[in-house]
Order: sequence, then structure tokens, then C-alpha cells
Amino acid sequence: MKKIFARLVKDESGATAIEYGLIAALIAVALITGANALGGALNNQFQNLSTYLNVAENS
Repeated sequence: MKKIFARLVKDESGATAIEYGLIAALIAVALITGANALGGALNNQFQNLSTYLNVAENS
């Protein structure tokens, strides 16, 4: 892994290390945003299920 990273840093013909860092940061932001949205949706589903089970139990 270190050899690959060192080769990428030395390679001036392609993207620079800064550009790779920016790409990695954008991917991280996208993953965090997606996980946050998915977490909210799952939370809503479990809340609805909990409410449904409480109503069924008390009936």
C-alpha cells in the first residue's frame, strides 16, 4: 500500500495527492450523508413498528 501511495505522490502526469484527497473527502461526505438519511428512515420504521405493537398489545 505504501508503494502505491508513494508512486501516486511522485506521478506528476495524473492527479496529484491533493486531488486524490479531495475525491476521498467528497466520497466520505456522500457516505455520511447517505448513512444519515438511511438512519433516519430506519428510525421512523422502528418507531412505527413500536407504535403498532404497543397498540396491538393494549387491545
